[in-house]
Amino acid sequence: MGLESIERSFMSDFLAKCGGYAVVDGGFATELERHGADLIDPLWSAKCLITAPHLVRRVHLDYLDAGANVIITASYQATIQGFEAKGLSAQEAEALLGRSVEIASEAREIYYSRCTKDSRDFIENGGISRCPILVAASVGSYGAYLADGSEYSGNYGETVTLETLKDFHRRRLQILARSGADLIAFETIPNKIEAKAYAELLDEEGIHVPAWFSFNSKDGINVVGGDSISECASIADSCEQVVAVGVNCTPPRYIHALILSIKKVTSKPVVVYPNSGETYDGESKQWVKSVGVAEEDFVSYISKWREAGASLFGGCCRTTPNTIRAISRILTHKSNTTFGQD
Repeated sequence: MGLESIERSFMSDFLAKCGGYAVVDGGFATELERHGADLIDPLWSAKCLITAPHLVRRVHLDYLDAGANVIITASYQATIQGFEAKGLSAQEAEALLGRSVEIASEAREIYYSRCTKDSRDFIENGGISRCPILVAASVGSYGAYLADGSEYSGNYGETVTLETLKDFHRRRLQILARSGADLIAFETIPNKIEAKAYAELLDEEGIHVPAWFSFNSKDGINVVGGDSISECASIADSCEQVVAVGVNCTPPRYIHALILSIKKVTSKPVVVYPNSGETYDGESKQWVKSVGVAEEDFVSYISKWREAGASLFGGCCRTTPNTIRAISRILTHKSNTTFGQD
């Protein structure tokens, strides 16, 4: 069996064990702040890997309790360059990247232990606990490291080339690939050049850990940098290691059209985890109310996205465990009524 067959079977097997769909976790930084973390820092949520790893573990557990089948590590903004800028050594920075995966894995073991001890809860959760749980190592874009909001514009300037991006991401990818993560989640990809950099790195480094590519959009047609979502999804489709393609940190109202565009260029599973619908202001570093949706409204989209062809559903910025719990419930209901009839 070739690499492509192995990687495709990884996600298809996972989804089959979950009942045909999977639930991804939700917003991380919002939850850390709710638990008392101060994230006013260029490292953002990655700061807690240094100052409050217990809170990182707690947020992972909150999402597992809410029904998540995929938990994403706190490494989105964790880069060797970013840690070094805070005065850490390269060795310390690399250790923190690995630690992000260890903490998520610890949370998974704690959750499994709880389910085993409390068999009644295990049953009452509708079998959610029986589903496998994946730890996805987050790789944020170059713009996330810049901490200037450019992951929401894709505007890196003319001096940032394909090689610049590959050099920036290479060591972090090497570390996360051998960290024990089940999956590498390349998130909030704002432009075609960064998607190409990731695809080339996965090939050049001989990385066999499955990955997904998730783009962000502000118009439902293009990624935020202006490249068409179809072109970007095609890059992901051509990369053998990529087992799912999708969209994150995008207003819910754009997701349906983006799923349809992605499905036209790839047969790989589609993952969607939108933000709450608010808009991020890179200058003020705040989320601005626009068409933010309440949890019950957010969840009303799920059936439509599922009918459009998505297979993995979660939330991004400003969503909470309550959002994920509601998504899990509606998908569990769908599974019990729809899949049982197949």
